[in-house]
Amino acid sequence: MIVHRLLPAACACLLLACAAGPTYQPPVLELPPGWKLQAPWRAGQPGDAAPKGAWWSVFGDAGLDALEQQAMANSPTLALAQARLAQARAALALTSAGLLPQVAVNARPARQRISANRPLSNYASPNFSTVQNDFGLSMTVSYEADLAGRVQQAVAGAQASAEQSVADLENTRLVLGAELALNYFNLRATDAELDVLARSIASQRRALELMTARYELGAASGLDLAQQQTLLETTRVQLELLKRQRAQFEHAMATLTGSAAPLFGLPADGREALPPPVPLGVPSDLLQRRPDIAAAERAMAAANAQIGVASAAFYPSIMLGSALGLDSRDLATLLEAPSLLWSLGLSATQTLFDAGRTRAGVDFASAGYGAALANYRRVVLLAMQEVEDGISGIAALESAALQARAAREAARRSFEMTLARYEGGASSYLEVLTAQQALLASERQTVQLSGQRLVASVLLIKALGGDWHSVAK
Repeated sequence: MIVHRLLPAACACLLLACAAGPTYQPPVLELPPGWKLQAPWRAGQPGDAAPKGAWWSVFGDAGLDALEQQAMANSPTLALAQARLAQARAALALTSAGLLPQVAVNARPARQRISANRPLSNYASPNFSTVQNDFGLSMTVSYEADLAGRVQQAVAGAQASAEQSVADLENTRLVLGAELALNYFNLRATDAELDVLARSIASQRRALELMTARYELGAASGLDLAQQQTLLETTRVQLELLKRQRAQFEHAMATLTGSAAPLFGLPADGREALPPPVPLGVPSDLLQRRPDIAAAERAMAAANAQIGVASAAFYPSIMLGSALGLDSRDLATLLEAPSLLWSLGLSATQTLFDAGRTRAGVDFASAGYGAALANYRRVVLLAMQEVEDGISGIAALESAALQARAAREAARRSFEMTLARYEGGASSYLEVLTAQQALLASERQTVQLSGQRLVASVLLIKALGGDWHSVAK
């Protein structure tokens, strides 16, 4: 009979509610049809299910592979992202529990004394002080009728937040690996440059010894000797500055791998490494690759769900409750029929006046959605900018590297010819010093460009959200 009376009221509330909050629609952005590709680039065909794991292995460097594995295992930054993901999943489980009834069991054994001076319930019936037992055993069931969709929207928001945390974790892995690779290749480029300077210092020291001998024999002037000494000391200063720069790269790598900087060290390795070819896709593929774009889109879905949660406050809150139990002053009679008690009820609450609090909550949630949309657009546009910068940058660096190698060979020939002219008395030693400095600058530029190409490749892979080299073959 109670159910028949409550059913019409519940149906009326259901018709009024009609799912509070807007339906989430993923944003649609106008994207260019393709990248501005330059030779030797080509369009790849990667898929969303392609692996995003050890992309650094495409560089074929065992040292980098070992450091990346160490970073993925020991980085505190990655551990923080994993902890936040665990929190988000726990929050989802907590919110989802609101979709199901809450069941509780209560046992109440007590012995109590009732006051004789308590307020009278009837003037004709005096109070007496009594001491008695009270044994109770009950089970309660409560459930919120989610007619306005508040709980459903909260669960949708928690689900989107958990998915955002997954994307954030993937983005943390990507950024961590990229930062480590950038420092690693910068360090290797510095090693190559240090090797160039070390060989130049050895050559300049031999030249200084020869110049000193010629000066003592009167075949060279004091000016020539001073100029050679100045060049040698200047090169030594550059060597010390590069050593300081190398130490900073090494310290950064220690932090990224979860190691203490004083205990971390890498041996010098001046070998030249070549960047791998990176196949590119179209902008629509980029939306599937980049974890930060996925995180920004999931943040929009969570913000949209918050509008529904806030809008549900306009509708009644209905709680269904029931209880079934036993109550007796004597444990022996607790399970007898007269000890039975039960209740069944409904509680409905409707706000009539809150001074605009509910409307302000909806406006606040709507503004949050607008901010999430703007951030999503910013992330997508920035991603396309980074990819275009990477494509044009690598193409330009490759061309510059070819020209730098040609310039290095020309500078070496010029130095050899100028030295021969000086030894034959056809030119001054200043011309030899100038050619020597040009050769050193050309050799340093060549190894710097080699390192910049590796760094640009890492930045492009980061911009693409990972490597799909094996998929695009």
